[in-house]
Amino acid sequence: MQPNKKIALQFIILMGLVSLFGDITYEGARSISGPYLAILGASASIVGLVAGLGELMGYLLRLIFGYVADRTKKYWPITIAGYGLIWAIPLIAFTDHWEIAAFLIITERIGKGIRTPARDAIFSHVTKQIGRGFGFGLHEALDQIGAIIGPLIFSAVFLLKGDYRQGFTILWIPAVLCITVLLLAKNKVPYPITFETSDKKDAQKISHNKNKLSKTFWFYALFTFFSVTGFVNFQIISYHFKVQSVIPETQIPILYAIAMGMDAVVALVVGKIYDKVGLTTLITIPLFTFPIPILAFSNNYYMVIISALLLGAVMGTHETIMRAAIANLSFVEHRGVAYGIFGTIYGIAWFMGSTIVGFVYNFSILDIIIFTATMEGISLIILFFLIKKFKHQSFGTS
Repeated sequence: MQPNKKIALQFIILMGLVSLFGDITYEGARSISGPYLAILGASASIVGLVAGLGELMGYLLRLIFGYVADRTKKYWPITIAGYGLIWAIPLIAFTDHWEIAAFLIITERIGKGIRTPARDAIFSHVTKQIGRGFGFGLHEALDQIGAIIGPLIFSAVFLLKGDYRQGFTILWIPAVLCITVLLLAKNKVPYPITFETSDKKDAQKISHNKNKLSKTFWFYALFTFFSVTGFVNFQIISYHFKVQSVIPETQIPILYAIAMGMDAVVALVVGKIYDKVGLTTLITIPLFTFPIPILAFSNNYYMVIISALLLGAVMGTHETIMRAAIANLSFVEHRGVAYGIFGTIYGIAWFMGSTIVGFVYNFSILDIIIFTATMEGISLIILFFLIKKFKHQSFGTS
């Protein structure tokens, strides 16, 4: 293994651990934030507003901070600042007011919006050494381990007769570890761009005169928009499980954990396939997304389990090759902007799709299936042109 590849792998594992500890912190909080806000006196509409506003701000800020990262080249400071706001979550243990708790929850989402484009730009440089699909896949697998552990911490606290405040206090541990490991990663790779260019001097000489984003990138943005808009997320599916008594309520979080486990496994596999096959791997997204509402909105127990596995597979693909592809569709000097735009489009598509499916659910399950089929069908057509166009275009650092 070449020195650069060895350091790259070590760095990716470190950043995976950063995400693991980060996910333990905020996924643990997200798993119980609704009922906790209710205990503090917030209404259902407030809970919905806090969740929606936090996610929307988190995605919209990616566009701004992706641009800021590229303009200032301060990728590490922006990443560290964004992760620093994760400490807002354990601070919830010190408040008895839902207004302050809501503010802290939204603050953490703002931090995610700040750090994600810069972090992914850093990651895109380093993963070039070992394969971007595998690199992003390994990162996602470690990330999802944290997503499983976080909610289980609160389950254990409640099982041991503890309360919400004790649960939030425990989250100080992963929150501190998150920042500590992040600083270790920065120390190991202070100049990530040198993994994609010959040395630091070359990195400083990169031309800034290229067109920022190619037509190929915008084809990819369209594919992202339609494929994500047609994705039926677990929040809506779990609502169906509850109101229709499809499965016992106690099994719903277990089903989510199964989906997250599938996410981690698929991330590793599909990442390796992407490194060999390229953009063609993206065809799995619409093909796996289309059957989800058919299976999930049925009343058959086994079909429901299959839907959870498919949902996890799609999420793993979203977080792996969709992110890896950005690095192959953009020039290095505009990577932050590319990831910022991708994140914003992804968030808007998720918000629109969830809103439409949630509204249509009250009237017709069949219409949801038709909606998903239409969105994924359009994304397949766009993907065909994207792959064809990408063959005639190359991206580099100069």
